[in-house]
Amino acid sequence: MNKEFYFISLFNNKSIGDDAAVVGKYLYSHDIFCEGIHFRTEWMPLEVIAKKAMLVNISDAVAMNAKPLYALVGIEMPKRFEMPQMRAIAKGLQEVCAEFGCEIIGGDTVAGDRLCFSITIVSISNRPIERGPIKEGMLIAYTGRLGASKNELTKALRYGKVGKKSRFSEPILRQRFMQRAARHITAAMDISDGLFDDLAKLSRHNRIGFRLFSPIPKRVGCSGEEYELLIAFWPSEREALMRIAEATRTPLTIFARAMRGRFRNVCHAHHF
Repeated sequence: MNKEFYFISLFNNKSIGDDAAVVGKYLYSHDIFCEGIHFRTEWMPLEVIAKKAMLVNISDAVAMNAKPLYALVGIEMPKRFEMPQMRAIAKGLQEVCAEFGCEIIGGDTVAGDRLCFSITIVSISNRPIERGPIKEGMLIAYTGRLGASKNELTKALRYGKVGKKSRFSEPILRQRFMQRAARHITAAMDISDGLFDDLAKLSRHNRIGFRLFSPIPKRVGCSGEEYELLIAFWPSEREALMRIAEATRTPLTIFARAMRGRFRNVCHAHHF
C-alpha cells in the first residue's frame, strides 16, 4: 500500500479524504511546503517561494468552490535568515492573500536548518464541491495545459534555477472558472500530485474506473504541482462548461469517461 494512503487510513474520520474538511459551511485545509522536498532556495527568490507556499494552499479552497477567509501560517526558518529575508517571505505571503481576499490571522515560527511552511486555510462555501460522487457515464476534464511544471522542475534540477513566470514557481488558480462553473460540476479536486495520481485517488474514492479517449504521455500524466482543476460532470453539462471556459479564457480538455473498474496510477509516489 502507498505509505501516504496507509497513514491517512489510520485516522477514521468522515471529514478526511478530500482537498479540505467540510464542517458546516466552513472548509479547513492544510498543506506543508518544504525546502529539499518541494523546492530549493537557490531556484527562486524567497518572495516567490512564499507566494507559491500560499498559492498551493489556497488551491484546495478554489477546487472545492470555496472562498478563502483566513490563513494560519507556521514557518520553520533557517537561523541564518535576517530581517531582509523575513520581509521578503512576509511580502510574498501577504500579496497572495490580498489577491484572494484572505487574511493571515496567526501561526507560529521556529528556527531550524531549512525553510518550511505549514499553512492552514479556513474558507467558506454554500455549495462545496467534493471528490464525489462520480457515476458511470460522467465526463472527466482538466483545465489548463499539463506538463509544464514537470518540464520546469527538470530544468531546475539540471541548471539550478527556475525561469521567471514559470508554471512551477507561479501556478495559476482557476478561481473565475470555478465560480461560474460550479453549478455544472459534480466532483472536483486540484491536480497537485499529477493527473494519473489524482485520477487514481478519484477512482479509489468513488470505486469507479476511467476510459481515456486517447493516450496521455507519462510526461503529462505524471507532472505534479500543476494545481489545475480536475472535474467530473454529466454529458448534459458539457456545452455550458465549454462556454464558461471560453468566457474565462480557461483551456478545458475533456479526456475521459467514468466506467466500471479501477484506474491504475503508473507514476512514482511523490510523498514517500
